[in-house]
Amino acid sequence: MNNQTFSLQPFLSTKSLPNLKIAGNIARNGNQLAIRYMLEDDLKEIAIVPLSNTPSRKHELWQDTCFEFFLGVKDSARYWEFNLSPAGHWNVYRFDGYRQGMQEETAFENLSFNVQNQADSLALALNVDLDKIISVKQAIEVAITTVIKDRDGEVTYWALTHKGAETDFHLRDSFIVKF
Repeated sequence: MNNQTFSLQPFLSTKSLPNLKIAGNIARNGNQLAIRYMLEDDLKEIAIVPLSNTPSRKHELWQDTCFEFFLGVKDSARYWEFNLSPAGHWNVYRFDGYRQGMQEETAFENLSFNVQNQADSLALALNVDLDKIISVKQAIEVAITTVIKDRDGEVTYWALTHKGAETDFHLRDSFIVKF
């Protein structure tokens, strides 16, 4: 098993939440991918949609606080965007190339994950079987990102690295976690 820890950084031009820390770990064991995000701060400053009793696939989750990761196959233009809302809602999109051919990935009919929301922290953990989209033999590259919306409606963008002049989680140069 390959396990890596991470710490996300805000995009420089966005409003800063000085005490906010977004960290976690990601691991690949065979074709099982496990990712855990930990958001730590005084969470009363952050707009977090309450956990739903009926989590479902939803579009445009990135308009609110949303944990995301992008997964690409090494030496291929194709990649997937995974969106995970603290409310339990989710979506997965497939792209043929940089922002091209966006489609809902139908290989996933359900994507359940665990959310633990407390006064000063929020943890989100997902274990996903990648067999539906890639072979266990394929090397993957991952970008780990988060969108944070504060109570005033301001949005900040967090990632392992920001390679562009503007916030752009789709830049393949940002897929820096290798498995």
